[in-house]
Amino acid sequence: MQKNQTNQSSSIAGITKTARKEPKKEIVVGLDIGTTKICALVAELIVDQNVDHPQVKVNIAGIGTAPSSGLRKGVVINIESTVESIAKAIQEAQLMAGAKIDSVYVGIAGSHIHSFNSQGVVAVKDKEISHHDVARVIDAAKAVAIPTDREVLHVVPQEFIIDGQDGIREPVGMSGVRLEGKVHIVTAGASAIQNVAKCCTRAGLHLQEMILEPIASADAVLTADEKELGVVLVDIGGGTSDIAIFSQGALVHTAVIPVGGNHITRDIAVGLRTPQHEAERIKLKYGCVISGMVSADETIEVPSVGGRKPRVVARKLLADIVSPRMEEMFHMIKAEIQKSGFYEHVGSGIVFTGGATLLEGSCELGEMIFDMPVKRGLPQGIGGLNDVVNNPKYATVVGLLMQAAKKRSPSLLHGRMVLAGKFTNTVKGWIRELF
Repeated sequence: MQKNQTNQSSSIAGITKTARKEPKKEIVVGLDIGTTKICALVAELIVDQNVDHPQVKVNIAGIGTAPSSGLRKGVVINIESTVESIAKAIQEAQLMAGAKIDSVYVGIAGSHIHSFNSQGVVAVKDKEISHHDVARVIDAAKAVAIPTDREVLHVVPQEFIIDGQDGIREPVGMSGVRLEGKVHIVTAGASAIQNVAKCCTRAGLHLQEMILEPIASADAVLTADEKELGVVLVDIGGGTSDIAIFSQGALVHTAVIPVGGNHITRDIAVGLRTPQHEAERIKLKYGCVISGMVSADETIEVPSVGGRKPRVVARKLLADIVSPRMEEMFHMIKAEIQKSGFYEHVGSGIVFTGGATLLEGSCELGEMIFDMPVKRGLPQGIGGLNDVVNNPKYATVVGLLMQAAKKRSPSLLHGRMVLAGKFTNTVKGWIRELF
């Protein structure tokens, strides 16, 4: 009997030790198909070992990037070129992470994106609101006429109203007879969605879900307090500028403006008479959006075209080229925010992400034009190789992983609870045998 007790005790200790050493993991991949670059980011979703408050952590395991030439303003215009770039980025990410990639969460943007707010109402049958009632009211809210060439990408709940009481986030379990729901609906061009899906399929990938890029970026860089007080996320990429506005913790407006960093690059190429790739390098290294921040005696060397000798020009000339284009973009973004009707409800100000916002003076110019606080947002809330993606240009792809974590968390946490339950039942059985 004593020997049996010893064996069972050691078994308990062994199982406990194993459970601690082997947390449940799952590999997820975010794929940002941008106008200037394609980025694949691999992460492990790990359930932490705190049984009282289990949560899923996102640990970066690998990254792969490749130049993108098959898109224009966020829309695929060359499938073969896009597939090739996706394959290169995926291969690089696989090598770094040491894991086979076969499915991805993909970001989508472009001028074909249109969004609007809607509202629905249903009667509550049992006077206590259930998950089924919530699903019914969301279905009622999204029952609007949509053109046949468009598809619904997201239906994001904003708030619920029970018998006239508004501001309710979680209505399940509450009493009431009338349930109203407000939602934000995002639609995209059907052909644009199909082309992105086709590129992923031809690259040998299963498309898990397509996610609007500003929604993903917001998950990566915004805090709950900023969303509650009101904030505008502006993600300036190569071909588009993506906007997401939050008020009282809810997504209230999204938009995509077809201007981005590539427009600045082209202006530099024409203004300084230099090749496009050299213009991009000069923009990133010497670009400044406020000419007054550049001293008059600073100079830069500019490669010429057609085998001509490089020229030395004043850096102030570069700033004079960059500044008007950035001002134009900011004014277009400001007009979109004002059109949304939430310009006066943005207490936290504006958060910039995207590669173009790395230009010197971007935040200072933004504060002058928007007349509100502006800061540069960095991806947060991640582990692993987080220093690799600690840059505004990776906000979207990190956000895709965080969206994946949200969607996978219930199954991962449920698996953890089932395992814990089995372990508890086993221990109870052993205790009954002992006593």
